[in-house]
Amino acid sequence: MPEDYSGQDLRGRDFSGQDLIGANLFNANLTEANLTGADLSGAVLWGANLSGADLSGADLFNANLNNANLSGAYLTGADLFYATLTDADLSGANLIGANLSYANLIGANLIGANFTDADLSYALRRLGINRADMDGAEGLDTVKGLID
Repeated sequence: MPEDYSGQDLRGRDFSGQDLIGANLFNANLTEANLTGADLSGAVLWGANLSGADLSGADLFNANLNNANLSGAYLTGADLFYATLTDADLSGANLIGANLSYANLIGANLIGANFTDADLSYALRRLGINRADMDGAEGLDTVKGLID
């Protein structure tokens, strides 16, 4: 059975490399938590505070990150394939080399996010988002799948 951490204060907790498939982290406080290499596929992180958290290399396939705060989070090489990030705050997030193919970014705050070498195939195209709509985001010249 998946773990239930909904609403819990997990600031700075070390979840590196852990199996959190389908975990319920609804409204959890994961500020500056270490989630490097964690498997969060199918996890519910709706409204979670992940500001400054390290999710480098994490598997977030089909994770629900609606309204999540990922400001300043480290998502280098993370797999966000089919993740839902509706109205999420990704301001200042490091998404270098992240896979955001088919991710839902409707209403997401992308100001200052670094997308160097990220894959946004079909994530932005289906929304009609182009370079001009990503004002303030970095690394756009190396992004895969971005409409000019």
